[in-house]
Amino acid sequence: MDSSSTLSFRPSDPSLLRPSGAFSVGRFRNPLLRRKCPPTIPSRSPRRNISLVVSAFRKKPPIDGVSDELNAIASLNLDHAPARRRVRDAFADVQLQLDHCLFKLAPSGIRTDEWYERNSKGLEIFCKSWLPAPDVKIKGALCFCHGYGDTCTFFFEGIARRIAASGYAIYAIDHPGFGLSEGLHGYIENFDDVVDNVIEQYRKIIARPEARGLPHFILGQSMGGAITLKVHLKDPSGWDGIILVAPMCKIAKDMKPPEPMVKVLTLMSRICPKAKLVPGVDLAELAFRDQRKRKLAVYNVICYEDQTRLKTAAELLKATEEIESQVHRVSAPLLVLHGAKDRVTDPSVSQFLYDRASSRDKTIKLYEGGYHCILEGEPDDRIFTVLDDIVSWMDSRTAPK
Repeated sequence: MDSSSTLSFRPSDPSLLRPSGAFSVGRFRNPLLRRKCPPTIPSRSPRRNISLVVSAFRKKPPIDGVSDELNAIASLNLDHAPARRRVRDAFADVQLQLDHCLFKLAPSGIRTDEWYERNSKGLEIFCKSWLPAPDVKIKGALCFCHGYGDTCTFFFEGIARRIAASGYAIYAIDHPGFGLSEGLHGYIENFDDVVDNVIEQYRKIIARPEARGLPHFILGQSMGGAITLKVHLKDPSGWDGIILVAPMCKIAKDMKPPEPMVKVLTLMSRICPKAKLVPGVDLAELAFRDQRKRKLAVYNVICYEDQTRLKTAAELLKATEEIESQVHRVSAPLLVLHGAKDRVTDPSVSQFLYDRASSRDKTIKLYEGGYHCILEGEPDDRIFTVLDDIVSWMDSRTAPK
């Protein structure tokens, strides 16, 4: 179903903004820090108390169906890239054998490559490519920006293979601090640094021999949607099309935190930027409509699933405010896809982007009953419908005229 919708952001950890979560409207409790920081900071309003607590490293519960050895590896502290790379290597074959349509029905003949690039900040960035079989002509290139906490090495593996089989060169990177790239796990010191890294890496990638001179598109999911929009705003003519899946680009009015809370978060993020917000929320329950697929989320063993770090939360809020004020500058061909029952990023905010974007070529699709992860967490037929919609949209913009 085509519709005009509105994009919103309920941050990586929805408890950050939801009244029933870590922050609640009215008399709210703001979980930040105790160690090295004042244990309690009173707000100006006598009715509001803000408690600050540091979250320590939590050992993950065991994963059913895997050996004790694999569970021991999965329980490693993933703060730094070497541990995340070890865990990924141990689980790579296990993941590809999961009972999920993206893996079970993955096309054969796809050529893959993995490598690391050292970026201008000195960090090793994980990169991966998926190319169609040698006898399939490449029509264009698609570059992917993953969401908060995620990696391009789990569910996107199946997504990339399916789109690549349709004649596209697919490229993905893990953002600094996420997946296999270097950086403290789950930590975003400056959102613009993440954006600049995407620009830096994909400029090199689309100059590769197999992609040079072809139409190139950028796909952003959830937080990756915010990154994609900022990439476009910094380089308006850099892409032949933008595809956004459940993007984070604006905070809905009913979800916006009170101003005193924002001020406290900003202050504490300067004092203890790497500390973590408490408590957390089970995002799999909110993001996956298909319960069987929801259970497979535990195999995404290098995702960041701990509480949101203070500076990260502050940077996500800041990024959405900046995007909200500039959506009228979005001018590239635009495809926005969103689940109608998404409770992580509000589908009602998609219309805000769609209506205000200056793109002459823009399309929005709202999928009835869909949750946040419409690329991986829906029933099989819905997943393939969404992927086919992406391919069809790109096909119509790469066909000879």
